Amino acid sequence: MPFDWFPVLLALTSALLFAIGAHFQHVGLSDLHSRTGTAISISTAALFHWLLSPIFLDPSYFLKPAVFIFVLVGIFRPSLSANLSVAATRFLGPTLSSTLSSTSPLFGAALGIWWLGEVLTWQIGIGTFGIVGAIILLSLGKVRDVNSHWPLWALALPVGAAFIRSLAHVFSKIGMEDIPDPYFAGLVGFTVSALIATASLWIGSKPSPVLWNRPGSRWFAGAGVMFGSAIISLNTALLHGNITTVVPVVALSPIFSMLLSIFVFRRERLTIRSVIAVLIVVPSVIFITLS
Repeated sequence: MPFDWFPVLLALTSALLFAIGAHFQHVGLSDLHSRTGTAISISTAALFHWLLSPIFLDPSYFLKPAVFIFVLVGIFRPSLSANLSVAATRFLGPTLSSTLSSTSPLFGAALGIWWLGEVLTWQIGIGTFGIVGAIILLSLGKVRDVNSHWPLWALALPVGAAFIRSLAHVFSKIGMEDIPDPYFAGLVGFTVSALIATASLWIGSKPSPVLWNRPGSRWFAGAGVMFGSAIISLNTALLHGNITTVVPVVALSPIFSMLLSIFVFRRERLTIRSVIAVLIVVPSVIFITLS
């Protein structure tokens, strides 16, 4: 197998793991508040990384300046980006929110070219727009979920979440130029995010303690393991590949989520729209790989 496929396969694996984690969260939401569940999933992802520390951790990395880049990433992803996504869904509804969030590959390509000096080939361009188009096609399929009563500024919420995710990818790649360790990048980022998410539960007049004996907590913990594994795979892809190649492929997570919802969780039915989306996505990924 050509080495050029390696980052793409890792990005596909990451997208699948993100999709599985999202479904775990969906099940957990029937029993738990989203804010508490988010804190559980982020904290579990951090714990998952620390459990791997006897095998993978190199303590000398903590003394390098690049560790502060991973700390910065942990401050705004996933804690800030997740909160923006939740707020976007509350104001705009899931359809419009997910549609605007699909702009993440476009931000990724722009940042990769402008900041890292990457080259946008015609194959990457076609593949990126194909993936974004397929996600929008799926999102627009649920027009009944659109809420027409929302403030204009709310449009910035999902777009901001998409931009933050892309910015985190860029910072992670920059940090790994000095510390070439995808595991360490995830360890620092999730640890910082877990501290922020846990502290947020106790801010305000009504603290929200975590009840681990509830089924929803276990589902969110399972999601945290999926997300932790996804970030390791994603960071490895970023270490060996370009932003313009990896970010569009990771954005396929909604496609995997749809397929899981149809064939595994049985929440949706196979439609012409979903078939067309898959037929667009497959050649799009091939175009990106051929670049």
